[in-house]
Amino acid sequence: MSTKSTREIVDTYYRLANAGEWDEWCDLFAVDQTMDEQLAGHVEGRETLRDMMKGFPEMYASFSNTPVHIVVDGEQAAVVSHISAVTTGGDRVEAEVCNYFRTSGGLIHYMSNHHDSVPFAAVTGA
Repeated sequence: MSTKSTREIVDTYYRLANAGEWDEWCDLFAVDQTMDEQLAGHVEGRETLRDMMKGFPEMYASFSNTPVHIVVDGEQAAVVSHISAVTTGGDRVEAEVCNYFRTSGGLIHYMSNHHDSVPFAAVTGA
């Protein structure tokens, strides 16, 4: 069984997110993954992430996260991307994002994202 390269994992991450295939998207993460997410905070464990993502379709009527620049160095990657979304309440979200990934064995073991939180005010209520 071959494992995916870091570039393949990153490409699949964005493809699945943009398709709204959140369960398959969660499968890209290691069981003991750690994520530092700008809005959700510190998330540990794939099943915690999976539970968190179950509510995602209820927040967004449409969602896309388009990579603009990808840098891969071995088992690490950084991706600058642009999020365009519409909440189920009709609010638009436009945000520039930078994600950092650390992979091993074909899975994401650590991820962090960084973006301006102001465009997400309609979602967070902040």
